[in-house]
Amino acid sequence: MTAATTRTDVVAALTDLLFTPGLELAEAVDRHFAPDYRQRTDGRWDNREEFTTHIAHLRTIVAGGEIQVLEELVQGDLYADRHIIDIHKTDGSSVRVEVYLFAEFAADGRFRRIEETTLMLQGADADRNIGSAR
Repeated sequence: MTAATTRTDVVAALTDLLFTPGLELAEAVDRHFAPDYRQRTDGRWDNREEFTTHIAHLRTIVAGGEIQVLEELVQGDLYADRHIIDIHKTDGSSVRVEVYLFAEFAADGRFRRIEETTLMLQGADADRNIGSAR
């Protein structure tokens, strides 16, 4: 990775994916995720296409939200963070989730792999799988 490469991070990625409604989903995914991207959430692996399907679903139920990074670490091509995401849903309800995230960057600064575990802090039982909902 060259010094000129700009890396993404969880706030930039989630803001584009979920909280910027005018941004096309394909463009948001391309900005932050490498072509060979894979993600494991709470034990379930998804490829980039499956991840994009998940985000497309979330875009239909998410009205807005905020991300608070509690801890963040970058070492070489590795990234880790602990963040809280507050999601305001289109039905008026809200969900608060704490996420423990470990990732690897591609050479161009986009995420190549994310592995995360989620802990719902607030919300309905039906929202427990929001991290992998379709």
